[in-house]
Amino acid sequence: MKKATWLITGLALATSLTVTAQPQTEQAAANPLLAEWTGPYGGVPAFDKMDLKYVPEAFDVAMAENLADYDKIANNPEPATFENTIVAMEAAGEKLGRAFTYFGIWSSNLSSPEVRKLQMEYSPKFSEMSSKISQNKKLFERVKKVYEDSLKNPLDPEAQRLVLGAYEGFAMNGANLDEFSKKRYAEINKELSTLYTNFANNVLHDEENYVTFLNKDQLSGLPESLVKAAAQAAKEKDQEGQYAITNTRSSMDPFLTYSDERELRKKVWTNYYSRGDNGDEYDNNENIAKILQLRRERVELLGHKNYPEWRLQNRMAKTPERAMELMEAVWPAAIARVKEEVADMQAVANELGHGITIEPWDYRYYAEKVRQKKYDLDSNEVKQYLQLDNLREAMFFVAGELFNYQFTALEEGKVPVYHPDVKVWDVTDKTSGEHIGLWYLDPFARAGKRSGAWASQYRTHESYNDKITVLSSNNSNFIKPAPGEPVLISWDDANTFFHEFGHALHFLSSNVKYPSSNGGVRDYTEFQSQLLERWLSTDEVINKYMKHHKTGEVIPKELIAKIKKAATFNQGFATTEYLASALIDMKIHMADPKGIDVDAFERDTLKALGMPDELVMRHRTPHFGHVFSGEGYATAYYGYMWADVLTSDAAEAFEQAPGGYYDKDMANKLVKYLFAPRNAMDPAEAYRKFRGRDASIDALMRDRGFPVPEKKAQP
Repeated sequence: MKKATWLITGLALATSLTVTAQPQTEQAAANPLLAEWTGPYGGVPAFDKMDLKYVPEAFDVAMAENLADYDKIANNPEPATFENTIVAMEAAGEKLGRAFTYFGIWSSNLSSPEVRKLQMEYSPKFSEMSSKISQNKKLFERVKKVYEDSLKNPLDPEAQRLVLGAYEGFAMNGANLDEFSKKRYAEINKELSTLYTNFANNVLHDEENYVTFLNKDQLSGLPESLVKAAAQAAKEKDQEGQYAITNTRSSMDPFLTYSDERELRKKVWTNYYSRGDNGDEYDNNENIAKILQLRRERVELLGHKNYPEWRLQNRMAKTPERAMELMEAVWPAAIARVKEEVADMQAVANELGHGITIEPWDYRYYAEKVRQKKYDLDSNEVKQYLQLDNLREAMFFVAGELFNYQFTALEEGKVPVYHPDVKVWDVTDKTSGEHIGLWYLDPFARAGKRSGAWASQYRTHESYNDKITVLSSNNSNFIKPAPGEPVLISWDDANTFFHEFGHALHFLSSNVKYPSSNGGVRDYTEFQSQLLERWLSTDEVINKYMKHHKTGEVIPKELIAKIKKAATFNQGFATTEYLASALIDMKIHMADPKGIDVDAFERDTLKALGMPDELVMRHRTPHFGHVFSGEGYATAYYGYMWADVLTSDAAEAFEQAPGGYYDKDMANKLVKYLFAPRNAMDPAEAYRKFRGRDASIDALMRDRGFPVPEKKAQP
């Protein structure tokens, strides 16, 4: 089915859908959010014509046409075939796809009270629309007929997988229920859509409204780049002369790493980790409890005992038990490493005569001091060689070597953008000059932009009609520097930059026939992006692009050696904070939701797991947007670890190749089997074609410096 056009709830409004050409009606022409995309590169979004006043009409018209498209397919008097049913659904809802692309920009990058009001108004309406489609009996009968026919007379592999996905989409969403249960199922989805939007907006409120302002006497320990960025952030908040630490990870993380002011570290830490958990009107605990109850009720209607059992049936893991097996294989080694890390940090604090016991707001600060002591590695020294513009060019270099892509910056004004910070590149094949797509980059934090980093696509590749090129984007939240200053980022942030670019390359390299084949299996879709991180530390990238922002000198080999030697440093912290979130995600959905106290469940479960007192979950439950602002990562956050097993295993394949990470044969296999097929091929089959076997956990454990377990837990 066409990228869940009928399963849109809450913040899933921000999901970009495929857009292809279709005849332009007079009404569509009058509303720029519905109008066919025109201009160069196969047409581009008219971001320069975006105005919220057009949203209600655009959504109302597009929803009506979307329902009409599906009704027409359902009532086709001809016998159901692959072409007149499955392919016809691929073409449905084109105007809705365009409208969602624009509203996704507002939701994720330019949010405001007016945007949030529209989200609240339309989320239930989209849920109702989705239910009307997923519970359309005639439509499901046609899909089921095509599915059953394909079992007797198989189609080509991509078409066969497309049919399976369409059938499972209906079956998993209540198409086989009786009329009474269908009605309740639709009511639940409608309630959930409102709760998801509430959850996300509550978190955004706390991110925007909890800011720590510093004066010049409170800057001890902070690197110059952070001080300048904090001054600029304060200026933008009309507090010129002060320094603002905003309530986002990109601001919080470096402050906790370098600030000598312990009480301020505690304040910044508390602001960040209490988002959605402040006991006020923006508190998310009640929202979560309701979400859990409704999710359980909904899957029970389908005969499942809990949400993970339903959710994982068509994922790589298949069952929650297999996902838990992987996480539980790694957890003991992770928390054991945390104890070692805390002991090292406490020793440093004692040597310095600080007279403290390590608390969560101390972890990053003293970890950095241990890093300097053990490995003589200063993270701030490393940042001097990690300039954002250079790293972007490094990513282009890697894309050229592996994918044969060339990125050419477009002149300002060549295509419309939604904010002056956004820049655009034309992506072409280096050999043939063929246009592949466009890449948009929106790098800086601002009010109304959700925190974190992500990739999205405004248009996906397809070829079942005419070949359509890709429009992809990367969005980050780097702190905008003072005018004329470079953007210097941490090694971790550089990894994230490469990671999200990996998603963009996954979009751009798509070689599938149908729009829905661009989807993905959640515990596989992070693999490609995690794998691309490995090219950051290759010699080719280091020597060409890691240059001091003032002197232009290449980062010293001695410093790189220290970075690589310290590669497993702080893996206890990194692995434990991630796994704690993944385990809570799974366990809270397997628990009885009746009368659940969310804060107590989180606290008690972590205690039972032996969670160290000195750190917290990467995403505490009240602001765990992956899981509670929609359903994309619900009981699927484990997928990062699942993908990391594949990543470590695949990285070893490159390391063992004659040409290393730039081996041409391996690069060809990478593109052919791991990137280009998208979801047109079963992920397990795709990986076996690339590697010649299934992945094992051993490489992951070696990567993190953990002992390899005797019992193998593997995808």
